[in-house]
Amino acid sequence: MVLIVSQSLMAQARGAPESFAELAERISPSVVNITTSTTVAGRGGPRGIVPEGSPFEDFFREFQDRGQPNRPRRSSALGSGFVISEDGYVVTNNHVIEGADEILVEFFEGFELPAELVGTDPNTDIALLKVDADEPLAFVPFGDSDTARVGDWVMAMGNPLGQGFSVSAGIVSARNRALSGTYDDYIQTDAAINRGNSGGPLFNMNGEVIGVNTAILSPNGGSIGIGFSMASNVVTKVVDQLKEFGETRRGWLGVRIQDVTDDVAEALGLDSAEGALVSDVPDGPAKDAGMLAGDVIVSFDGVAVEDTRQLVRIVGNAPVGKTVRVVVNRDGTRETLRVTLGRREENETAVPAAATGPEDAPSQFDQLGLTLNPLTDEIRGELDLPEGMEGLAVMDVDPVSEAYEKGMRAGDVITEAGQSPVRSVEDLETRVAEAREEGRKSLLLLVRRGGDPRFVALSLDEG
Repeated sequence: MVLIVSQSLMAQARGAPESFAELAERISPSVVNITTSTTVAGRGGPRGIVPEGSPFEDFFREFQDRGQPNRPRRSSALGSGFVISEDGYVVTNNHVIEGADEILVEFFEGFELPAELVGTDPNTDIALLKVDADEPLAFVPFGDSDTARVGDWVMAMGNPLGQGFSVSAGIVSARNRALSGTYDDYIQTDAAINRGNSGGPLFNMNGEVIGVNTAILSPNGGSIGIGFSMASNVVTKVVDQLKEFGETRRGWLGVRIQDVTDDVAEALGLDSAEGALVSDVPDGPAKDAGMLAGDVIVSFDGVAVEDTRQLVRIVGNAPVGKTVRVVVNRDGTRETLRVTLGRREENETAVPAAATGPEDAPSQFDQLGLTLNPLTDEIRGELDLPEGMEGLAVMDVDPVSEAYEKGMRAGDVITEAGQSPVRSVEDLETRVAEAREEGRKSLLLLVRRGGDPRFVALSLDEG
């Protein structure tokens, strides 16, 4: 008995709840099941059932014709969601309602209401719905996901596998997970999440929503304790914009960026591999403010920039039209630029500007594991490059070189070395010599492939 009491006291001291019952009872009325229906075109024949030309093809065609296969049919899907206001706004996942003709919301008390789609954001897989009820609806508030710590207790609610309202509990397993999206900021949890839980809430112990259950990692389709919930601090910004505009309006800086690796930091003379390296500045807000390729963004609107993923998120969360201070490291000194942000959704396909300059006579270069030639009209034509573009075409890459290991291939074009334009072999040789004189161990190259730029730092020990 003493041992049991001791274990109970230890559990309480660690913050482990004796029961989730009171919390579940309090917040269940705000959680909903979502059923969607979609009209799907009927199948047109035996394709996929028997191989074409099979002796059974006529039999299966006759069998399917009896069932009128060309008639449209209704397809249903199940998911979860939660009410965020007494007047009927409901949050769920975009993939739960995507393409739906009808959306039906079932409440914990057993009644159902049709829902209208307010707006969606495929980038974060969030959708906002609206239902009209005669009485104020029970709802739950969002919490601050940034305060969630690894090891904190959490509770997931939803409609797993169509079984109806269900509760599972676990802990925060990890923070700031990224799956495949640009704005990913997932909370990983071992609370059981299965198909049908999508769009449901992840609660902290205060009954606040700190995540929207979105995905699982599983080899068999069922929960193995690795679930992902989109962090509430991402969701709230999306929901506010969907409610106000019916769409998202994210800030746009107008740069192409890449992470600062250790070798890039060394080549630029930086103290640490932090910030976001600007690889290209097409026409847009950053260019208007004077930003240059080769700048390293170290601060945005007062927030220190750790890497490209973080920068993309904080820029996207910034209001369109806001003028922000962007601090860059340029040639060893810091400069502050004032940038008025554009709207990302209007500029998703911005194309970088091409450099122009005089043409040099071809001469070959064999160093750093690269065989290079200055661009000529003939080479530009073969590589489908803009007329007048200058640089050095990569004709061959030594398969055992560092350049090959870092992804450089024949057909790439080097337009800068040491953050200065290169139009001839002599330019590159000068950059190599200057870097060695300055004691640099590597040289930073700006490499373009199909119009997409990136920086590559190559060791000067080779060649």
